Amino acid sequence: MKTDDNLKAAFAGESQAYMRYLGFARAAEREGNKQVARLFRALAEAEKIHALNHLAVMGEVGKTEHNLSGGIDGETYEFTQMYPSFIAQAERDGNSRAALSFRGASTVEKIHGNLLKDALNNLGREKETAYYVCSVCGNTVAGDAPDKCPVCGAAREKSRLVE
Repeated sequence: MKTDDNLKAAFAGESQAYMRYLGFARAAEREGNKQVARLFRALAEAEKIHALNHLAVMGEVGKTEHNLSGGIDGETYEFTQMYPSFIAQAERDGNSRAALSFRGASTVEKIHGNLLKDALNNLGREKETAYYVCSVCGNTVAGDAPDKCPVCGAAREKSRLVE
């Protein structure tokens, strides 16, 4: 059905706009343009709402067990198929920065998959734990932040507690 395709396209577009505006906000902040950064963050928030509304209409969000399984499938695809092919292409193209970015993401996606598997295996009897995300590479750690990120080597101070 064409509307289903349109919902998927709208979700992808709104999701990308959300991230793009956050990137623009960072750049504006670095340049000292605080008001423009604030505007981009506000627009990003609106785009996120649009994306979440489309996702709900698409029926993509289910019960937690279903969502965990879907997350595992997505993360597994990324580190077993998507990123390996992206890395190989970047290397063929001589784009070492892209290859490095893809490698880091692939490593972290495998960690994400394992965190999701653990959550699924312990669903209903999970223990409360903190999660820290490295602001450099996205590495995600349950428990305490490491002194040094095992993926990119960033200092502990670069890890952010996620509430």
